Amino acid sequence: MKQLLGEYECRVDSKGRLRMPSPLIKQMDGKETRFVVNRGFENCLVVYPYSRWEKITKELSSLNMYVKKNRDFVRFFLRGATELTLDSSDRVNLPKRLLEYAGLAQDVVVFANIDKIELWAAENYDGLWSDTESDDFADLAEDVMGKLNDPS
Repeated sequence: MKQLLGEYECRVDSKGRLRMPSPLIKQMDGKETRFVVNRGFENCLVVYPYSRWEKITKELSSLNMYVKKNRDFVRFFLRGATELTLDSSDRVNLPKRLLEYAGLAQDVVVFANIDKIELWAAENYDGLWSDTESDDFADLAEDVMGKLNDPS
């Protein structure tokens, strides 16, 4: 699967339906019509193309279930996971409990994050970024990416 890219402003309708952005669907070459949505690590939802979800569940099933932390993680990670299918209007119907978890009422930012799609309440997404955080981002970039070219 191609790497996904983009940030889109969308809306969830009163029935919990979200129309997936056309440019995002085009990036998937129309091959992905099935997805799985679940809770993100922050207050967002994560939508996985089904082919990616299969790889994740394979990783989860390789964990030792005799270890309590592993069982707890798998339960929490899978909590609320729901299969979605695009309808004829390129919409997905998001479960009410997941909408509530992420605070998705109307205005949503759809953020393509490499091999998955994050759904954020617009105000929460905007809150992630501020002018005062630009120095923090520079420090984070150095910490996370700074050693990539380090030959040691």
